[in-house]
Amino acid sequence: MSSTTRDSFQTRLGFVLASAGAAIGLGNIWGFPTQTANNGGGAFLLVYLIVTLLLALPALYAEVYIGNHMQTNPIAALKKACGERFGKWGESAGIIGLVGAVMMLSFYTIVAGWMLAHSLSPLAEFIGNNDIAAWLASDSSLRNYIFTPIFILLTAAIVHQGVHAGIEKWSSRLMPILLLMLFGLIIYILQQDGAMQGLKTYLIPDFSQITDAKLIIAAMGQAFFSLAIGVGAMMVYGSYIQKGKDIGKLVLSIAALDTFIAFIAGLLIIPALFVALHHGQQVFADGKLIGQGQLIFQILPSLFGSFGNVGLLLTFTLFSLLSIAALTSTISSTEVVVAYLVEAKNFTRKKATNGLSLLIFVSSTLIIVNFELLFGLVIQLLTTVLQPLMSLFYFIVVGWIWRRGNQLTDLATLKNNAKLKWFGFYLRYICPTLIAVVFINLAF
Repeated sequence: MSSTTRDSFQTRLGFVLASAGAAIGLGNIWGFPTQTANNGGGAFLLVYLIVTLLLALPALYAEVYIGNHMQTNPIAALKKACGERFGKWGESAGIIGLVGAVMMLSFYTIVAGWMLAHSLSPLAEFIGNNDIAAWLASDSSLRNYIFTPIFILLTAAIVHQGVHAGIEKWSSRLMPILLLMLFGLIIYILQQDGAMQGLKTYLIPDFSQITDAKLIIAAMGQAFFSLAIGVGAMMVYGSYIQKGKDIGKLVLSIAALDTFIAFIAGLLIIPALFVALHHGQQVFADGKLIGQGQLIFQILPSLFGSFGNVGLLLTFTLFSLLSIAALTSTISSTEVVVAYLVEAKNFTRKKATNGLSLLIFVSSTLIIVNFELLFGLVIQLLTTVLQPLMSLFYFIVVGWIWRRGNQLTDLATLKNNAKLKWFGFYLRYICPTLIAVVFINLAF
């Protein structure tokens, strides 16, 4: 399929909202606060912000830059960028990214199904059907088997419609709703007793913890996962905007919005946990969250339940917010694989989306059946290994392989742009070194 016939984003705002939607998901609103609570509160927040600025933002730029210049799916884009000599490496890396997108969707749709079920639970309770409400809020394989495919179908319904009519349109609708819900919940929670203690824990770092290699790895994995780097989502979105746009400003907009959402999600979840603690609920044991990620499904609904009908509205709003965040992310990961099947294998968009949906259902079912063994393992492999290593490869491609030299430095020299030349040097030398140092420190 030629670049002139490809579907694309029609507006700058549409691209930013769709890309921010890809980045803003459960990683921000569910994963980030949980990681923060488990890894030193303010110390984790500080390291997360530093890692985002020093590594995740340049990696996001490199990924979008490659996609925008190549105007094709991630496998073909990396193959072209690596040239004849290293083309096989690029193609293999693109395939690994594709596998990463499938891995992400396999566990992400399960968690998204939890969010959807929990959002319906207060509605069932409101109309007096307490048995259904309790089942929707329970942790059961049957519920997973029902709500995981429902979420897969919701994602497929939007991706079926294409880039402009589906992804851009729905991202432009869902993102403002997400922001309104999030701010409304924060305003309410911060007025409750105990919230200020949570706020202090979140915002005041313990500087003795910030050199912990495990904390840094966790923050790096969270930053890459939060920005959806390394699985090709941002590369394929970058290919859907006109070549030659100011990628730097667009990437800054995406990263700023994503980091802002993660930060304010912490303003909601961490104080809410301390409000629950103030109400006598057990939240921490040995400095760690009880149940870790599952705690949000236990503590917050229980806390909101003590507020009467207002609590039902709060529970519905919270989990609707999380469902929307999940949907904007599953759309982008699905599009990575769909774009490849449409362009490289000549599938129709409908056939590609349906085939991928079936694959995700099968892989998600395997995780559900072997939940204790596979769920945490898949997440760990994706966020702490695959995504950082793929980001390292993007740096190598842009800094060393593309046209047998530093693509950004060559462009900067041509345009006599000192800032771009410095950034090219940073991507070529500093970013790969930083990632390598973090992994070496973890190993020893």
